[in-house]
Amino acid sequence: MTPETSYFTTGLATDEADLLAAQRLRYRVFVEELGGDGPLVDHVNRFERDEFDPVVDHLVLVDHRRSREALDHVVGVYRLLPGDRAEAFGRFYCDSEYDLAPLRASGRSLLELGRSCVDPAYRGGSGMFLMWNALADYVPARGIEILFGVASFHGTDVEALAQPLSWLHHHHLAPEAIRPRARPDGYRRMDLITPQELDRRAAMAGMPALIKAYLRLGGMVGEGAWLDRAFNTTDVFLMVDTQAMSAKHRKFYEARQGQ
Repeated sequence: MTPETSYFTTGLATDEADLLAAQRLRYRVFVEELGGDGPLVDHVNRFERDEFDPVVDHLVLVDHRRSREALDHVVGVYRLLPGDRAEAFGRFYCDSEYDLAPLRASGRSLLELGRSCVDPAYRGGSGMFLMWNALADYVPARGIEILFGVASFHGTDVEALAQPLSWLHHHHLAPEAIRPRARPDGYRRMDLITPQELDRRAAMAGMPALIKAYLRLGGMVGEGAWLDRAFNTTDVFLMVDTQAMSAKHRKFYEARQGQ
């Protein structure tokens, strides 16, 4: 552990303070920063909540220099929903945006990732890497074969996102047999530019860091983007087949095993 990370710990939320701090961080990012909303959002106390919170695992990044009493100690969060728990609950979060029938029919062990966010003061540092390391412990312990979730571009102007969306469609489309498709009510095509017109530099410049992280792990996308007007985002479906990771990707993902 380096001096930069010695005051961080990662793990699953274990008490109400961790959960409330995670929901407070989500409020600051998804509501105050990105303009999102939802029926269970608590604007008075500044908590971003939804019906999935009681059934998921909350992976949190804690900075022990910050106040736990003020619910300020969680500086990164990831929600994890294993497939068996989703089936008992009745659905995944992504079911409202994408048809997941191909994934379910695959018979593979699934884990949905969602509500990923990092405090603005910690972006670009080691925080997200520490959370992926913690995820690297969680996944093999539960025999997970496919990780998936939606990742978001800010805003709903699809034409302004033509370069990154088209790059994802032309270079990272999942195999048809396991490829979810965006539901018709929010569907937008992603192949807005031909392969010949793509500008890799422009596409990467417009690509959020979380999506780049998925791509480094061999990530693939579903068919079509989905407009989430409640959260003012354009969502894409991303998935990683842990069995198909290259040796390079797997080394990155399992980095913690040798520490």
